[in-house]
Amino acid sequence: MRFTMLPQVFSQLFKKPWTNKFPAKYIPSNTTAFLKDVKKGNAEIIAPIETPPGFRGKIKYEKDKCIGCKLCIKVCPSGAIEFKPEEKKIKIYLARCTFCSQCNDICPVNCLSMSDEFLLADEDKYSKALIVE
Repeated sequence: MRFTMLPQVFSQLFKKPWTNKFPAKYIPSNTTAFLKDVKKGNAEIIAPIETPPGFRGKIKYEKDKCIGCKLCIKVCPSGAIEFKPEEKKIKIYLARCTFCSQCNDICPVNCLSMSDEFLLADEDKYSKALIVE
């Protein structure tokens, strides 16, 4: 009973890892510079796998459709959505978001939806790439 996991541990020592490599053809040594080149259009990110249907990636926000009802703010468990009273629109901080999709479900005009974008890593949690307005 004490060593029942040992056969499992030894069998996994000789198997290949199940993780995907970074989604680029050639992984550069300086990934920050590589991501800057991607933004400029000088380099291309190759997705490792297709995202499955119903994937909950970066939130898309259609600002024109939003009526400013604040229901999304009330249901957000992580407090990632902030109301801008001067515009009567919202601001979403993706660094705080848990991608639970509750804001999408409650929106009466369907101005929020989930995209397939999943590469959201950044050094600054308040960068423009991590704020949806």
